[in-house]
Amino acid sequence: MDPKSSKWTASSKNQFFMILAIILLQHQLQFPVTYAETAKKVHIVYMGEKRHEDPATTKKTHFEMLSTLLGSKEAAQSSILYSYRHGFSGFAARITASQAAEIAEFPGVVQVIPNGIHKLHTTRSWEFIGLEHHSPQNLLTQSNMGQGTIIGVIDSGVWPESKSFHDEGMGPVPSHWKGICQQGEHFKSYNCNRKIIGARWFVKGFQDQTHFNTTGSREFMSPRDGDGHGTHTASTAAGNFVAKASYKGLATGLARGGAPLAHLAIYKVCWNIEDGGGCTDADILKAFDKAIHDGVDILSVSIGINIPLFSYVDMRNSIAIGSFHATSKGITVVCSATLNGIPVICSAGNDGPISQTVANTAPWLTTVAASTIDRAFPTAIILGNNKTLRGQSITKGKHNHRFVGLTYSERIALNPMVSSQDCQPGSLNPTLAAGKIILCFSKSDTQDMFSASGSVFQAGGVGLIYAQFHNDGIELCEWIPCVKVDYEVGTQILSYIRQARSPTAKLSFPKTVVGKRVSPRLASFSSRGPSSITPEVLKPDIAAPGVDILAAYTPANKDHGNSYEFLSGTSMACPHVSGIVALIKSLHPNWSPAAIRSALVTTASQTGTDGMKIFEEGSTRKEADPFDMGGGHVNPEKAAYPGLVYDTTTEEYIQYLCSIGYSSSSITRLTNTKINCMKNTNTRLNLNLPSITIPNLKTKVTVTRKVTNVGNVNSVYKAIVQAPIGISLAVEPQTLSFNRINKILSFRVTFLSSQKVQGEYRFGSLIWTDGEHFVRSPISVRAKKTSDY
Repeated sequence: MDPKSSKWTASSKNQFFMILAIILLQHQLQFPVTYAETAKKVHIVYMGEKRHEDPATTKKTHFEMLSTLLGSKEAAQSSILYSYRHGFSGFAARITASQAAEIAEFPGVVQVIPNGIHKLHTTRSWEFIGLEHHSPQNLLTQSNMGQGTIIGVIDSGVWPESKSFHDEGMGPVPSHWKGICQQGEHFKSYNCNRKIIGARWFVKGFQDQTHFNTTGSREFMSPRDGDGHGTHTASTAAGNFVAKASYKGLATGLARGGAPLAHLAIYKVCWNIEDGGGCTDADILKAFDKAIHDGVDILSVSIGINIPLFSYVDMRNSIAIGSFHATSKGITVVCSATLNGIPVICSAGNDGPISQTVANTAPWLTTVAASTIDRAFPTAIILGNNKTLRGQSITKGKHNHRFVGLTYSERIALNPMVSSQDCQPGSLNPTLAAGKIILCFSKSDTQDMFSASGSVFQAGGVGLIYAQFHNDGIELCEWIPCVKVDYEVGTQILSYIRQARSPTAKLSFPKTVVGKRVSPRLASFSSRGPSSITPEVLKPDIAAPGVDILAAYTPANKDHGNSYEFLSGTSMACPHVSGIVALIKSLHPNWSPAAIRSALVTTASQTGTDGMKIFEEGSTRKEADPFDMGGGHVNPEKAAYPGLVYDTTTEEYIQYLCSIGYSSSSITRLTNTKINCMKNTNTRLNLNLPSITIPNLKTKVTVTRKVTNVGNVNSVYKAIVQAPIGISLAVEPQTLSFNRINKILSFRVTFLSSQKVQGEYRFGSLIWTDGEHFVRSPISVRAKKTSDY
């Protein structure tokens, strides 16, 4: 499909829903033998594409089916939670395990899914990636700052009074908007404006799963955000301009989102309770259903899925189901999936730096890793011997300007037989800690400065120096001054403590410094590839700012209670890409999702502010490779004009699914559409992605790709190859000539290995250039042993 085509054929739609049906059948329902047959739990009866355009008719069929199962209309009425009837067909209802198994056999039912719970995964970052708001010629101004675009945010709600959501300078509400501003606890219709044009909340699934109520909690039975996560992500994607925003005087500057003139529609599905909270499948699906009805253009979803992954789309992943249907309606979904004209950007997860932890690995997704920016908060640690060392801190106030006692946590352990190295709660002796600054060393599995600060405070300490092996991301400390240092600095402080008779220290106030820190660096927590399911598909796709991101927050969160907060995570990286996608869509409204993803990946940067290769934070601090950051660090200005794009069609995804084990007959039976799976063992390698990954190269393999010219009509591109070490690589043809007739051209890349033993992944690249554009595809190859050891 041409990336500039915005129309779907009937055949394309049928193929699309066929893909969805296949994916959802990757698991069979399994019910534990201990499950009580009479216990009713919420299950989602998913029926695929709706067969009636009239929502009332669709809802009627749901009640008729449930009435047949339960024996009466009254029983169906009391059992059903939601009827999904706008974007797709299905319903959520309280039924027993045996009833779930029974209704799964009803005609028209694709799958029955148990209701599960999912977890939730700026003043400088936009300037850092090149989107200066005052430049007259950059992407921000050329796209009119995303004006007229509606970004739906499925998250924990919004704090509408935040200055980031004022509507000064906003255009009128788009004519295609059909949503509402749903009222509730401490949320009225007047809380919406031309920035937040709609808001809804969905809690029935969470209530059933947890028996949740808001008594004694900081939650609101309304779109109002009691957690802060949703407010933060919404303002990162599309917050309006706010001058002199800061966190307690730090990082002062102009806060804004990536698309500051885009409109926001809020869908609250995530709920905050004392023992954790979360977001259930039933509520998430209803949010997708309503968002499709309301007319959003983009959906931003920063909600995580669990690893390990057992299939492309785990049957418990409501985000995948909802996003496919949103995609079929022409909505850009951010943090879910990409197919036929809809770019979908997801967070990679926060389980790094361990390999094969990346989530959201399907080939139609754009998966985002998290990186640092060039802002730092240096804090001086002055030892009693007048030596000054440097750490990082965002703690303001409560500093003692005089020297106080300094000690190491192991010296003041409450129980000498139990390690207190990382200052976990209850590990420190209050008598020995009182009035002192405590040095703690993190363990590899307990990178938790927040808990350590609470432990030191409870023990009577007046300051914390927290040493850990990586130094990306600074956690908030509300009780005492906290300074984060790396192991090297921590060891120097420990050496002083051991040598001094009465060691002392004092901590200075932190400062804000911009432009001095080498960046970006890949965050240590950002999940890494390769994909454990299909290593042929490179994940993550790209990296974006996700460390120490300052954005709007909710004052209702008692842990923080500030109007603007620093947060870190791939959840913060995702809305950065969401905002960029909104700008690109405004500039190129007819580009396909695959085209937008390709533009992001092939124009990404591989070097930092020092001109050297980007490094990754973690135990090794090595050069970042494609399994850390995909194509590289996002470069929005170049992504707006990539020159060439790798587009991907529905038929290619179909054949890809055939290649992972689904037969033509099973696909035909599911979709009522005749499908023929081609017998091509290289289908996975030949999927037209903007990257090439070969996990098992034995001797020789050839892959094909095709590129679409979206730049100058008459263009000539030449290939530049950087082959992985130990691999020979040949491109045919080596020159691509485009004109008005030849807009899409194919090429082949042949890889050859002579290695006799199992190798590790090696990395390279293929660049097509016309002298102005440099269209770079990352390459990852692992040589397979050709004989037994």
